[in-house]
Amino acid sequence: MDSFKNLLNNLTASQRNLSSSLSKSRTQATIILLVTIALFFFFSASDTSPTTTTNTTDLTSGLHSATTFISSLPSMLSSNTHLVYNSSGTCSVTAKGQECHQNVTETGEVGISTCDIFDGQWIADGSGPLYVPGSCPFIDDSFNCFNNGRTDSGYLKLRWKPHGCHIPRFDGLKMLEMLRGKRVVFVGDSLNRNMWESLVCALRASLYNKSRVFEASGRRQFRAQGFYSFRFKDYRCSIDFIKSPFLVQEWKIADKAGTRRETLRLDMIQGSSRKYHDADIIIFNTGHWWTHQKTCKGNNYFQEGNHVYTRLEVADAYTRALKTWAHWVDSYVNPSRTRVFFRGYSASHFKGGQWQSGGNCDGETEPITNETHLAPYPWMMSTLESVIAEMKTPVFYLNVTRMTDYRKDGHPSIFRPTKAHNTGRNPGMIQDCSHWCLPGVPDTWNELLFATLLTSHHSSIN
Repeated sequence: MDSFKNLLNNLTASQRNLSSSLSKSRTQATIILLVTIALFFFFSASDTSPTTTTNTTDLTSGLHSATTFISSLPSMLSSNTHLVYNSSGTCSVTAKGQECHQNVTETGEVGISTCDIFDGQWIADGSGPLYVPGSCPFIDDSFNCFNNGRTDSGYLKLRWKPHGCHIPRFDGLKMLEMLRGKRVVFVGDSLNRNMWESLVCALRASLYNKSRVFEASGRRQFRAQGFYSFRFKDYRCSIDFIKSPFLVQEWKIADKAGTRRETLRLDMIQGSSRKYHDADIIIFNTGHWWTHQKTCKGNNYFQEGNHVYTRLEVADAYTRALKTWAHWVDSYVNPSRTRVFFRGYSASHFKGGQWQSGGNCDGETEPITNETHLAPYPWMMSTLESVIAEMKTPVFYLNVTRMTDYRKDGHPSIFRPTKAHNTGRNPGMIQDCSHWCLPGVPDTWNELLFATLLTSHHSSIN
């Protein structure tokens, strides 16, 4: 700690010689030093909470990177800082772009390149999935495409490759060591359940004795209360999921006739929040439930206090809900103990209608390769980025939207439990073109989570 204090004093002195625009005048050594110190103060278990800055420019383009946290040195590092893991060095990024500082080579040269781990492409990969299809007993029947009769395997042989940098292969044993004695909680909708099950299966696959993983809560309780937990006994860690599709509280109110009807309290975080506010890692998401018919119409559904809005646009309601979530995080989550992640919107690929009206995606076995066929960037993510930028709590932003948009081949489609081992489309059947097969795309999300934790782990011990 004393050594870092001395470094900080030296930086304070040298700051007087810097111009107001650090992006053009700081030297490479200064950048590395500043990022190292910022990482140390954020990730070390100190009693001092980082101060914040809300100066953010060009959010839509600036936050498309691995992680986002508000700088603990606002006078020296403007805007938001992002981190990714690079096998040959470290990467730091500001709102205007990312720089990867590689290790010095034998010739004394330093390689520097721009790098955004969510800007890349899916490439053929022969290493195979993180766990054998059909091998994990914890996968929801709805996500278990292999057991439900899907025979093609091309969707399992793709790996995400960012332009300009490398993400490490998922190492379950190494991640379990980083999670030793800790609690990880996924909070959100069934797409977060997709990611949670993927992580549990990937970690389990790394263990020799798989009986040392056990269910801490029964499936009946999970379905009734929206809570489920797996414990890795030898590492004293748990990986939990808490259902909260809106993050704010679903509610009921009586009308004048005494009939109780559903509303959504935009001003109240879901009550289950008291179960996880002190977890070591929390991974939030919300999005798909805001596209449902009742939510989109917004008629007599959204509520604040005792007031139910006769009509409220869903974009306005979503913004208010996210601000309620952000206020709760800033008020109740201790950033010196808990790391907060928010996973972005996961793309759907319905053709010919939505899930309840004949939408389909069966027969898709290849990802999209032409970028002009990708969907526009969702408005919900631009709203999320604006809300995160105003928070005082560091929030790691996992922006999976674009990378998932390519993967029209990765959904369960017709391979659902009601039609198990039936590879043909049936009239009137509902296809799933929102969730993902497991193994599959959510495994990559956990690789990115692993890369982020690996970066912070290395920074905290160096």
